[in-house]
Amino acid sequence: MKKIVILMLFCTLFLSCEKISKSIDETLKPNDTIVNKKSENVASPPLQSEKKEINLLTNIEILKKAEKQLKNLPQYNGKEIFIYSILYFYNDGRINAMLQHPENPKYVDIYEFNDEKWSGPKPVQLSVRDDVKGRLVSLNKISFINAAKVAQVYNEKTKEVEGAQPTTSVYISIWNNKLRWYPSSINGSRERYSIEFNDDGSLKSFQQD
Repeated sequence: MKKIVILMLFCTLFLSCEKISKSIDETLKPNDTIVNKKSENVASPPLQSEKKEINLLTNIEILKKAEKQLKNLPQYNGKEIFIYSILYFYNDGRINAMLQHPENPKYVDIYEFNDEKWSGPKPVQLSVRDDVKGRLVSLNKISFINAAKVAQVYNEKTKEVEGAQPTTSVYISIWNNKLRWYPSSINGSRERYSIEFNDDGSLKSFQQD
């Protein structure tokens, strides 16, 4: 009888200790708290998709597409298109072109190629001192893929100059109805070089200043 009583007391104490232990454990490591429930219901923020890299200056197909679209602008249907002053190519996919107005030769409009399509026209404010006639070149004399050639030649030459950086844009400047490709210099940490290109984008000259 004495053994039975002792056994009953021992069981009671064991169960009591187990409840106390469980209570302490739940306090230190709550498994069903309001905070936890809220965190379970909050969705993780979606990952932002990275912008697609265009690398226009190495993408021949997009350059061809941009040129074709520009030549097919409906307002120039049956008319020759003339580039005025500048034509910019950016590696992020943009192209900026200034065109002589299709109806009034004294006017100029700017067009932008972005997301693989042309927008515009937007009027350009000109001065009476601006020589519109002298800063025109027919689009028929310009090939957009030559921008890729210029960038390739330029970036290859930067490898020969300590501290020089590759270019992320190239452009045409027009004076006296002749075009010239830019950039026209390569700056290194110790040296500076002048670089010049032929109309087709090939190297014309490269010399240290």
